[in-house]
Amino acid sequence: MDPAVISARLAPGVVVPLIAQLFVTEGPGGLPGDRPVRISALVSFQGDRRTLTERDLTRVAGALAEEALCGVPLAERRAVTDALARTLHALGTVDMDDLQAVRLGPEGFARHLAVAAPDADRELSAEAARLHSALSRAVCPHILRFLTGRSAFVTAAEDAVFEERYARDIVAGHDHLTIYGIDLADSPDTWPLDAAYLSLETETDAGPSAPAEQALTGRDRVLLWGVAGSGKTTLVQWLAVSVARGDLPAPLEGLRGRVPFVLPVRRFRRDGFPAPAAFLSAVRHPQAGAQPPGWAERVLSDGRGLLLVDGIDEAPEEDREQLRQALRELPARYPGNVWLVTSRPSAVRENWLASDRFAELKLAPMSREGVTAFIRRWHTAARQDGAGGTDLDLLDGYEETLLDAVRITRDLGRLATNPLMCGLICALHRDRRGYLPRGRKALYDAALSMLLERRDRERAMPPPDGIDLPQEPKIRLLQKLAHWMLLNGRSEMDRATAIETLARHLPAIPHAARQGGPEEIYRHLLNRTGLLREPAPGSVDFVHRTFQDYLSARAVVERHDFDFLIDHAHLDDWEEVIRMSVALARPDECVYLLEGLLAARKDARPVHARHRKLLAAACLEHATELAPEVRSRVHRYTRDLVRPTTLEGARALGWIGPIVLEMLPDPTGVSDEEAHRLAVTAGSIADDRAIDYLARLRDRTSWAVRSQLAGAWRRYDTDRYAEEIIAHLDERELDFPVTDPDELRALRRLGGRPCVQIAGAFTPRQLTEGLVAERLTELWLAYDLGEQRNLRWLSAFPRLHTLRVSARNAEVTGVPEGVQVIVAGS
Repeated sequence: MDPAVISARLAPGVVVPLIAQLFVTEGPGGLPGDRPVRISALVSFQGDRRTLTERDLTRVAGALAEEALCGVPLAERRAVTDALARTLHALGTVDMDDLQAVRLGPEGFARHLAVAAPDADRELSAEAARLHSALSRAVCPHILRFLTGRSAFVTAAEDAVFEERYARDIVAGHDHLTIYGIDLADSPDTWPLDAAYLSLETETDAGPSAPAEQALTGRDRVLLWGVAGSGKTTLVQWLAVSVARGDLPAPLEGLRGRVPFVLPVRRFRRDGFPAPAAFLSAVRHPQAGAQPPGWAERVLSDGRGLLLVDGIDEAPEEDREQLRQALRELPARYPGNVWLVTSRPSAVRENWLASDRFAELKLAPMSREGVTAFIRRWHTAARQDGAGGTDLDLLDGYEETLLDAVRITRDLGRLATNPLMCGLICALHRDRRGYLPRGRKALYDAALSMLLERRDRERAMPPPDGIDLPQEPKIRLLQKLAHWMLLNGRSEMDRATAIETLARHLPAIPHAARQGGPEEIYRHLLNRTGLLREPAPGSVDFVHRTFQDYLSARAVVERHDFDFLIDHAHLDDWEEVIRMSVALARPDECVYLLEGLLAARKDARPVHARHRKLLAAACLEHATELAPEVRSRVHRYTRDLVRPTTLEGARALGWIGPIVLEMLPDPTGVSDEEAHRLAVTAGSIADDRAIDYLARLRDRTSWAVRSQLAGAWRRYDTDRYAEEIIAHLDERELDFPVTDPDELRALRRLGGRPCVQIAGAFTPRQLTEGLVAERLTELWLAYDLGEQRNLRWLSAFPRLHTLRVSARNAEVTGVPEGVQVIVAGS
């Protein structure tokens, strides 16, 4: 009989009462529960507290054998019962206490018990001895569970031991960053997290930008929005690893000692939000089976958890309300824990969790400085990569030409706004010896060519698995998987389903069918394309949702399933697929798609109709060829939709992209409230064309408008924005933000400003040389001062009378006499 079957038959409901009989019942004056106790003092069949006779011990062993060995001949089962009774009797002689036993774990304790009862199976046949050994090992976890449950001390000790191992596993599992699933001979694909992590920024309507990793500073519940590839998952990894290591920056000291739970929604989306006991098993953590019973519940009850719920958008739209309910109930049931929930912006509405005290933040697009830092780090990693390469002497030149291209080429600058796209651009630029295609479709086509064909061919690498497929069959097979996910609303599929899908389509692709069966072809696509991965045993997904969407769009266009697309256009999960379909479609197909998006639909909700029309507008920039009258018709239908009435609507318009700038109304005659919303929309579009529109708002006296314009500076060309916007803003009661040395120099060229907000890390020397001393009256240090908390250098500013600092910098010293210190938020 399989030992796993024996173990499975020992149901807790039956076994727990039997195991309890082996140990004494504690009452007043009983055995202590606050320190280790020898197991021999706990057993109930010997000593002064004896309640179990030898016959009773055999009865307990017989009940366990009968439960586990159903179907085994009676004579053999009785022999195993006697042997098990002798083994259980050895509990009274083992040389250890309950804490030591628990720390040994089930397997180690079973071995120790076998040594204590060496003659237990002396009269057994070989088969009976095997059954006895399996039954003894199956009983041991229940014995340890009883020992843990009787003593709070043992429970705490076992929890501590497990948490040490769990922390190591968190670090091992997340302490690397795969920027993109590229497997090039000369390009790095996976970097150590601490070397690769690039600090991103969050933004809100009310306050300045702040480093994303400090989103949890002073907050215990945060909903973080970010577009695809913006770094949400990377931030989750960084937080989990930093907390597991205990290596935290000063602003995050409040997270020290917490237990991180990384909970990607895609892992449990089909089964709903898991209960604490199922956190680890739901995400297929390798230590799920080793966690002490009730451990996760105790962590949350003690308020020690850091819950990192990643990717609400990965759940089907109809299931998100269930997730929302869980995110309301669990924080209320277990107060004191810290929650970070991430999502794409379009998946949840504004204030989705606001009534439950979740602060809502948005990951900002990478700044120019962030893009520069990423490109430099990528090339540094390439130069240091152990794989070497034939072009190492060219990397310096590649780095500089790419930096110039990103600064100068508008289309490329628009694409390089998040870590995913920056990594892809760096790899493509190197792989193509300094050449880059333009436009999103061309970029993905180039990426597919690099990943699916040119990579191995240019390295003269023979196929390691014996399968040699050209690019087009690979694309068609990958499209089948992506299309299945689209039809079924999934971003992940079972491995078996993937193989079944390939088996169904292989006969129609003879070049692939001749080289292997569905299992072999699946393994080839997984190992050699760089587009698929197995995030957990038994499942497969695309390295990034963007590639799934692109390949889905290719499949839809080839199948002419345009009505199918139009029917689902109100769903946010389909936005990228529809945009890419317009980019891939022929002119007449584009017309059909766009008119389908504009057409009235029976029983359509108003919000869905608005979404379709805005999506039609967003698709215009992707259409390679489109009749002018069709473009005009889209503009006519959407003209009235680009006067947002809420800040949420203003931001949503900005997410559509530069095409919105062509449709926004003339801001000169609108109210200050509407002007503010229009500034939010235009300022959300990271394209220098927005400067022309924002310049038409620069003479407003409204503080909200002026503050919005000042805060958008970092997204655009520094000098141009300074001359066309910053130089014209009314200075009254306005903090001018500075995030990098270029902005500091530009502000100095403008003669300085009386109120300045320093939102980037600077040295005292940089600030004393960069700020205009004769003008500065109010200074806001909105960054983490770290060790530089002595502010004697402020004496260089004779007119300074107010200093504002964040709560994390409250303990500053050396502030000159007469300068009032205000702690933000207090």
